[in-house]
Amino acid sequence: MLALVVGEGALPELLLEHLADTNTPYHLCQMEWQGSDARGDQPVRKFRIETLGSFIAWLKDQGVDRICFAGRVDRPPLDPSKIDPETMPLVPRMMQALQVGDDAALRLVLGFFEEAGIRPVGAHEIQPDILPPAGYLGSHRPSEQHARDADRGIEVIAAMAAADVGQACIVHERQPLVIEAQPGTDFMMQSLLHERANLPWGKAPLGVFKSPRAKGLPPKGGVLIKAAKPGQELRIDMPTIGPDTILRAVQVGLDGIVVEAGRVIVLQSALCTKLAEKHGLFIWVRE
Repeated sequence: MLALVVGEGALPELLLEHLADTNTPYHLCQMEWQGSDARGDQPVRKFRIETLGSFIAWLKDQGVDRICFAGRVDRPPLDPSKIDPETMPLVPRMMQALQVGDDAALRLVLGFFEEAGIRPVGAHEIQPDILPPAGYLGSHRPSEQHARDADRGIEVIAAMAAADVGQACIVHERQPLVIEAQPGTDFMMQSLLHERANLPWGKAPLGVFKSPRAKGLPPKGGVLIKAAKPGQELRIDMPTIGPDTILRAVQVGLDGIVVEAGRVIVLQSALCTKLAEKHGLFIWVRE
């Protein structure tokens, strides 16, 4: 039996449709503080980190032997007064998880389920076609310069991994223009859009000001590179792009998108391909 824990974004709804199409039984679960756009046709079992022990016990009683976390999940608030007796033995490691980087925290949390005999599985193990094969989505192809930019982007993401920062960047002629941090890929691209369009960021004491364009910043062009960090926990935190990513890349004026084959989810790949074709954008699923 599968337990699907849903968060925000389009991935949970896609998985729910796939489970329904394949007549796969599952329990739908959600963290109390976390929003979700997913709408299943069955009751939702909600839980808190403070009651994780009793939630795991409930999963065992239901015969659950696999659990999948799908969608964006924020770091949880923690209210010590709500910790129940079943969760108390886990508290020392839970506190440790809240003080370390995201990857280490995720591994600690997954360890709680594994110790109970519940195997964490990635969304791609449930629906393998969300990982497109290596190659190109559509007819547009990268140039040799784009390939060099992709190489540079992979180097940048590997360097970012040491600080557990992000898993994407935009590179133009081997120069990184922006890198992803906690707010995510969309925020990263919006920041470049503001700089390129010289849009107002806010108000100064003497009124609205415009951010001066960085010296040498190209008005268009560049490649978005998205890849997993070395050692990233892919069962619960695999990088993802989708149609919104394609539209934002077009808006920003990028030439294309490069994703790491087998380690980046592409949501609604047929729609992504259609949008890329329409706007002259290449999508390279790169080994």
